[in-house]
Amino acid sequence: MWQQENQQLVVNKISEILDATDLAYAEQMTAMFDDARRIFISGAGRSKLVGNFLGMRLMHSGYDVSMVGEIVTPSIKNGDLLIIISGSGETEQLVAFTNKAKSVGAKIVLICSKEKSTIGDLADGVFQVGKQELYKTVKGMPMGTVFELSTLCFLEAVVAHLIWEKGIPEEKMRERHANME
Repeated sequence: MWQQENQQLVVNKISEILDATDLAYAEQMTAMFDDARRIFISGAGRSKLVGNFLGMRLMHSGYDVSMVGEIVTPSIKNGDLLIIISGSGETEQLVAFTNKAKSVGAKIVLICSKEKSTIGDLADGVFQVGKQELYKTVKGMPMGTVFELSTLCFLEAVVAHLIWEKGIPEEKMRERHANME
């Protein structure tokens, strides 16, 4: 019985966060993706893993995507877009990446849980998943779990939106999927 209660707790919390997230974000993010020459994605810890999910989905959707920190990642330039996933918007390494991208003329998107932050002040777009007051400690969901799981679901919904809007067939996405697994 406890497992079912825990599952319901997680689902309810993610639903609460997503219900408090602006529905216009999907359209706004899609426009920023489309305007970018290339897309770079970064985060730290589990937020980086969420970024990996997004990067894969955007690549499947036909975008030129690189993950910051990989050995084959090219240099960011004017006309590119850097997506930072950071609950706090204060992670030192991500602030440094943001400053570098800004210095070469790249656009910055922050996906966060906090209304105001260092990265948010530098960003061209801030997408707050849920509301800050909803992130109080949740028993069984420690250390940022609520943000990461909610952000993963939010970004999957954004990708679903862009796939639908652009009419990208699953067969086309499968053609782009790794074939050396």
